[in-house]
Amino acid sequence: MLKKIVLAVFFAILFFIAFCYLSVSGTKATVSQCVIPEAEDLSAIDFKSHDSVLVAASHLYQGNPFKNVMQGDHYRQAWSQPIKVPVLWLDDPAIDLDVVDVGGGTQTRSLKVEDPEGTLYTLRSVNKDPSKYVPEFLRQLGLENIVIDGISAQHPYGAIVAAALAEDAGVLHTHPRVVFVPQQDRLDTLNTAYGNRLFLLEYETEGERNWTRIPEVDQIVEIDDLVELKMELRERLQIDKPALVRARLLDFLIGDWDRHNKQWGWALKKDSSVLTAIPIAGDRDNAFYKVSGIIPSIITYKSVTPNLRPFEENIDYLEGLVKKMDTYFLLNTDETVFVGEATHLQQILTDEKIEAALRKWPIELYQLDGEAIKQKIIARRNHLIDYAKQFKQLIDSRSFNTEKLSAIDDMELPDALIACFECQTSDLPYKTAFRP
Repeated sequence: MLKKIVLAVFFAILFFIAFCYLSVSGTKATVSQCVIPEAEDLSAIDFKSHDSVLVAASHLYQGNPFKNVMQGDHYRQAWSQPIKVPVLWLDDPAIDLDVVDVGGGTQTRSLKVEDPEGTLYTLRSVNKDPSKYVPEFLRQLGLENIVIDGISAQHPYGAIVAAALAEDAGVLHTHPRVVFVPQQDRLDTLNTAYGNRLFLLEYETEGERNWTRIPEVDQIVEIDDLVELKMELRERLQIDKPALVRARLLDFLIGDWDRHNKQWGWALKKDSSVLTAIPIAGDRDNAFYKVSGIIPSIITYKSVTPNLRPFEENIDYLEGLVKKMDTYFLLNTDETVFVGEATHLQQILTDEKIEAALRKWPIELYQLDGEAIKQKIIARRNHLIDYAKQFKQLIDSRSFNTEKLSAIDDMELPDALIACFECQTSDLPYKTAFRP
């Protein structure tokens, strides 16, 4: 009997490995660019004669039966679905953008651009390159596609719907729109790396110019500048806690699990001698993160990768969505704020508003995934007050931070300002002056 069990386990492992290799067969590429149907050579196209192009984000994630079973069907069809996208010329008089910096995260290429008035924008690549995350043992085994293919769980245009929902919810956001950027003079030496590619054009989460709907905003800063200002202004700089709670609850609604500190800007609203920092949500790459298939389901199991949470109708592990940033800014916030903001979102984000947000996509995209995503958002919205109460409880259970947030880990900070944003409110020890 034991011998049969051992043999069964052996053959199960053998079949699993064989299916893994079959699922990754067909491509060795780690990144691809957008595809214009029936255009083999993009350099041969005169994009000046087009105000828009029909383009697919990528063909890299096209599936096969083994891949769909082992690695999930995800948003493969959305990635390969051609949609009509406007062509962006940086020297267009209507926008007139100059490149001022090259940047990007570990997966995304980006360009920081500026208009004549000094307003900063970012061009963020729709296509991602996660090759830096591939463990060496997977490279040696020829299974690196397991990681590369994980990008198919991201919706290439999820940021558009997330922005529409944020607008309805009263959450500041970066107003992304999809554009095709041809090779052009203003890219100069950057043409090879950045030309003939698909981008999201959106406002930058820092800058001296106020592009928000709030007229009293003095400037927009990122978290390092915000904390530096806190050291100087102390109690004269405050966080708009209801706005942050609302923004984080929206994250829960859309299943955006990757909300680290650098993905936020802060609009500083001046009121007499006090500055109020209002959060601006940016970088929506992981909104509506869809997980299916054997391998992704194992990887995203809460005991394996607790912070990588799939977008389903119910949030089964809210702990994985709560960040150190939440404790840092929201410790000691009354439960009525959480419940009040959840109630507000339930009232504002009606079924009709949710569908209208998804209809911001071209009809081809809506027909692929719109209805399924709508039902998940509605289900989460209906339980949002329960999630808000649990969110509050999880924050309180974690108490003070003992380590610096990742975006400010190279700053010299007093212990109180490491513990929480409001802990440096007096000359008393923060554990005495500030009790959660």
